[in-house]
Amino acid sequence: MTGAAETGGSPGPGARVLVTGGAGFIGCNLADRLASDGHQVVVYDSLARPGVERNLAWLRERHGAAIVPVIADLRESEALAEAARDVAAVFHLAAQVAVTTSLLAPIDDFDINVRGTLTLLDALRRRGEPVPLIFASTNKVYGDLADIPLTQTNDAYLPEDRAVRETGIGESRPLDFHTPYGCSKGAADQYVLDYARSFGVPTAVMRMSCIYGPRQMGTEDQGWVAHFAIRALERQPISIYGDGCQVRDVLDVSDAVAAYLAAWRNIDRVKGRAFNLGGGPANAVSLRQLLRLLEEITGHPVATRLSDWRAGDQKYYVSDIRAAQRALQLPVVRSWQDGVEALVRWLAGERGMAFEGAAHRLRIAS
Repeated sequence: MTGAAETGGSPGPGARVLVTGGAGFIGCNLADRLASDGHQVVVYDSLARPGVERNLAWLRERHGAAIVPVIADLRESEALAEAARDVAAVFHLAAQVAVTTSLLAPIDDFDINVRGTLTLLDALRRRGEPVPLIFASTNKVYGDLADIPLTQTNDAYLPEDRAVRETGIGESRPLDFHTPYGCSKGAADQYVLDYARSFGVPTAVMRMSCIYGPRQMGTEDQGWVAHFAIRALERQPISIYGDGCQVRDVLDVSDAVAAYLAAWRNIDRVKGRAFNLGGGPANAVSLRQLLRLLEEITGHPVATRLSDWRAGDQKYYVSDIRAAQRALQLPVVRSWQDGVEALVRWLAGERGMAFEGAAHRLRIAS
């Protein structure tokens, strides 16, 4: 008995929960919270991303037998269906996550992001009981947003439309898939929503903006906030694609985890819906603004190198988070300044770096 069939929402402690991509950045933070709440967590991950094996080791050290690792790829259909066989809920975060990789290997991108998601959805459909699935989608489903008129200030692009500037991009925005990655994540997003319509599988979609926080192994292709912080700590130059004025709303991973759990808890009310999930206008920041904060935190300048814009890059994306806040009853999210400082502190600790002084901002000892 899973508990999901009785309530359609989150059962009490002791439920068996599947987190695909559970050794990844968001996945391991979510798995940690689920295990801390008393659930048994099936961590399904191929461990393909460098460094994520450390996240899995961290989870097992903290939670022991409450963490059940399944080392497999989303393209391994039988293993994926077996992992979903007796769970009370599924958080589907595993994916091919880089636009650049999708341009190099679009068939692999499709197989992982679309076929893998469809395999998982159909495994739940065949169970014949309402097992919730919460899917990690992306703001890339809205395309490059080139039709939104922007004004460029000294360090950031801002929408000319006051309403967009004050509230961000809402879920009513038409979908417009760009790049193979945008197409594959967008197709998976729509399959997840349609399985609620066509088959009654209780699903919800989180169209995420930029999530950051501890245990993020940021790279140039994905996880830019952590990547910038790592390069700043190591006093290495940072490549900027475009002019650095592009704006994103950033969200601390603890707030993202809270939203995913709230979606499970409220799945009866929100099934079949997609939500934009990010920091919102209060946490909108340009690349240049983040670099300035990193210089303040670390106490030294950060060198940059400018390169051409990348395919499908949005000059401005800020989530309208009001629908998610209302439906999921979410609290006010952490400010990006405090969250980034906490991330830098964690990254420095992981690298054995010492801090000097006790001022409001950190100073990294050389």
